[in-house]
Amino acid sequence: MADHILVVEDSEPVISAFRILLEDAGYRVSQATTVAAALAIGRADPVDLMLLDLTLPDGDGLTALAELRRSGAPPRVTLAMTGDSEIETRQRCLAEGCAEVLVKPVPIKELRDVIARHLS
Repeated sequence: MADHILVVEDSEPVISAFRILLEDAGYRVSQATTVAAALAIGRADPVDLMLLDLTLPDGDGLTALAELRRSGAPPRVTLAMTGDSEIETRQRCLAEGCAEVLVKPVPIKELRDVIARHLS
């Protein structure tokens, strides 16, 4: 069975591009545009890798990661995505359990390589 990737992002164009890229690479992709939707999907369908935007309409994306962990359904790997390149943001993401922090816009090749490295 294909690895399940949950893309948590509030930009529809970004979600569409990621979905095409990831499905073409053979992954099973779910998408969420809010913390609430990410929680619903993550609790219902185990996630191998979560691409997590930090700024969502209903809160901080790291809230979704913390809640999934508390509910016993954490993703195997979480990659934070942010437009903020500040060291404090990176440190907060890593402290909350993200494996890596990707600064947007994330180059396609880098995204593909990082995902493959974590799911191999």
